[in-house]
Amino acid sequence: MTGQRKFYLKTFGCQMNVYDSERMGEALAADGFTATDDIGQADLVVLNTCHIREKAVEKVYSDLGRINQVKRQRAGEGRGTVVAITGCVAQAEGAEIVARAPQVDLVVGPQSYHRLPDLVRRARKGEQVVDTEFPEEDKFEHLPERAPRPTAGPAAAFLTVQEGCDKFCTFCVVPYTRGMEISRPVTQIEAEARRLVERGVRELTLLGQNVNAYHGDGPDGRPHSLARLLGRLAEIPGLERLRYMTSHPRDMGSDLIAAHRDNSKLMPYLHLPFQAGSDRILAAMNRKHTAADYLRLVEQIRQTRPDIALSTDIIVGFPGETDAEFEATLDVVRAVGFAQAYSFKYSPRPGTPAASLDAPVSTEIAASRLTRLQTLLGEQQASFNAECVGKVFPVLFERAGRHEGQLVGRSPYLQPVHATAESSLLGQILPVAISSASPFSLAGTVVAA
Repeated sequence: MTGQRKFYLKTFGCQMNVYDSERMGEALAADGFTATDDIGQADLVVLNTCHIREKAVEKVYSDLGRINQVKRQRAGEGRGTVVAITGCVAQAEGAEIVARAPQVDLVVGPQSYHRLPDLVRRARKGEQVVDTEFPEEDKFEHLPERAPRPTAGPAAAFLTVQEGCDKFCTFCVVPYTRGMEISRPVTQIEAEARRLVERGVRELTLLGQNVNAYHGDGPDGRPHSLARLLGRLAEIPGLERLRYMTSHPRDMGSDLIAAHRDNSKLMPYLHLPFQAGSDRILAAMNRKHTAADYLRLVEQIRQTRPDIALSTDIIVGFPGETDAEFEATLDVVRAVGFAQAYSFKYSPRPGTPAASLDAPVSTEIAASRLTRLQTLLGEQQASFNAECVGKVFPVLFERAGRHEGQLVGRSPYLQPVHATAESSLLGQILPVAISSASPFSLAGTVVAA
């Protein structure tokens, strides 16, 4: 496909989908497309979807109704529009999507998006394409290289190092939509990281559905742990900060815990989901750890890196959860003290073992529990932010703020930090004296050198 065809791409869900969307955009750009924010001007509309929660799926179908109107309008003007669904909904529902939404021309699973330009060409010829197989080839090897940009790009970026999960938590669709755990080779990751640094990136967040299970082959042909990979990336000149997510407690090895002490570029912030505080519910979720296991792990991590901040994921209203079991979840939250957390009502996903469990928790009870949990978590986050007032943090400035002369960056603890600063400081890491805190962000003043 040649010429200045335009594509519109909307991303749902997790950080890995954000990364995937960036790579799809690069593949399309290499094929002659340019991005547009105006869906009415798009020759190709891509929805990169998430299947974790029911509302996310229904939002996709809601958007498809609006997209169909745009497609019809463009057709009346003699302009064709290819509508593509990518990501985890595509993988999970496949041909059901085109049956439910015939305006969709192309369905592509997350392991096949490197073939997107060729699949779009097939769709433009009138073929309705569904590609949800798990291909044998490595998609990352077939994507275009992330070349340096002529102008400064974002100061922070995501980099997928691992995909899939072998844990089979009973509530989770990831093993069915992303497949089993696969780790990218170390040299491939290093090369992409270096190209990102050449584009102005100062901070990398390594992504994986179960990122701390990373075991990619190193240059010596032997598997590297995530800790060892982080050590190699820390040696890249110009790369100043490293993060990773999402982790499973069972794969938090001693070398990774030690890396938080020994690797100066690894930020003191860890996202470590525990999901529930009841051992019976954890067993029903197939988490293979107990609440006590989690608390011991947190203690070990904090002994190694006392200033570390923790975030987590929590599900309330899992089938059969009693009031006492929910209280056990609150007990874990109180015992740990989280700087940030993501909490949800249980949402049954078709095809997962938990979807067939008896004793569903009523919507009203689940909503009440979520409100109580989020109130507690909100208090903890506000308290953590308030404790930052009076401290000086190195802040990576990433974008302009809403007010004139204001920049917004991230602290080592991932909090947004607002400060009065010149736009020339974008992309730099500068000390900021924190003067005030809100429940969700900090504000301060750049400290003169």
